[in-house]
Amino acid sequence: MNADSVHGGGGTVLGKDGALPEGDTKYRAVEGMFDRLAPRYDRMNRVISLGMDKRWRKHTVAALGVPAGARVVDLACGTGDLCRDLAGVGARPVGADFSAGMLANARTDAPLVRADGARLPFATGALDGLTCGFALRNFVDLDAVFRECARILRPGGRFAALDATVPANPMMRMGNAVWFRGAVPLLGRMLAGDAEAYSYLPKSTAYLPAEPELRDRLRLAGFADVGSRTFTGGSVLLLTGTRVEAAVEGPGSGVAS
Repeated sequence: MNADSVHGGGGTVLGKDGALPEGDTKYRAVEGMFDRLAPRYDRMNRVISLGMDKRWRKHTVAALGVPAGARVVDLACGTGDLCRDLAGVGARPVGADFSAGMLANARTDAPLVRADGARLPFATGALDGLTCGFALRNFVDLDAVFRECARILRPGGRFAALDATVPANPMMRMGNAVWFRGAVPLLGRMLAGDAEAYSYLPKSTAYLPAEPELRDRLRLAGFADVGSRTFTGGSVLLLTGTRVEAAVEGPGSGVAS
């Protein structure tokens, strides 16, 4: 895939026959896709989730369970929804995203930084909590991201991440497919002028490991008390954990918080 075409207004995300991108191609494609979706992203989120995204974020902030004044990074912050929710409970959020377009369209008073999820510009053990909304499946190397999350959190720091998943119940799975894989691309074409991007988003659930494996991989990165729960018939997953071990120094810049 040509990087120039990815960043253009009509850039492609999916490969031949609708194949999902991998490796560096995935990184460039996803970055370019979110850059161009950014101006209409909030509106489309409300439509796609039928307004339930607000409730999912509320559950995420509650599960994080940090006190007022806690320093929390929202990884893949997009336009700042979770940053605003975190600020609303007294936390001190900072947003990080690799999409310049998302950051340019963010609606939050929180500090923002453009950064790769596997190379975050925070000192080791500098943060009390970390949230991530609907982005785990977009990372190229999820294990590297989990290790970097462990590195920047202090011992006892909390992790809470939301993502889309496929329901285990056959009837719920059928309904999810009708909406997420059928209606959403059509709505993406009509409301955002980008059917391909809104075809990628449902397909990208294939990147996400099964729930037990996801929990195991978070544990291996240096987390304990790892748990998960689902919402909306099993179509949304919340993954949580507590950082208990001192993580190995990672590739972050070590910038003091």
